[in-house]
Amino acid sequence: MADKSSGDITAELAGLDFAAVSPQEFARIVKGLSAQQLSEVMHGEFRARVLREVFGRMKQQFRPEAAGQLQALIRWKITGESDEVFETSIAGGRCSVREGRSEAEPRTTLVMADTEFLKLVSGNGSPVTMFMLRKLKVAGDVGLASGLTRYFDIPKG
Repeated sequence: MADKSSGDITAELAGLDFAAVSPQEFARIVKGLSAQQLSEVMHGEFRARVLREVFGRMKQQFRPEAAGQLQALIRWKITGESDEVFETSIAGGRCSVREGRSEAEPRTTLVMADTEFLKLVSGNGSPVTMFMLRKLKVAGDVGLASGLTRYFDIPKG
């Protein structure tokens, strides 16, 4: 896909049935796009669809055996054409996700741009590297944030 124009990529991705795309296929798609291409396609309804699909899958990708007795509210703030907030609650061996900001105090908050978010959730980016380069900002429990990937089945990009 790297040699296609952003318009071609947007049209191709807009036609995808995200419910039918496996996490491994999603990782392959993200890996095949440059940071600029990822940024260019994350607009409007397409951006909303991608974010909802990714967060919607977190419940299925959750690894309760890895989380054990962990209880935590994780707030995700994805920046781009607008700020989108989602919250992931881990408690009692279950994971739930809600769109929007609650009144509850999160144990950790992660702030990143669309591109970094897509790379992180597809296994194509290192959270430690993103943090060191200030592309991922963490407020609250940094230890929890650094280990979040172990609680989810994330494809290896």
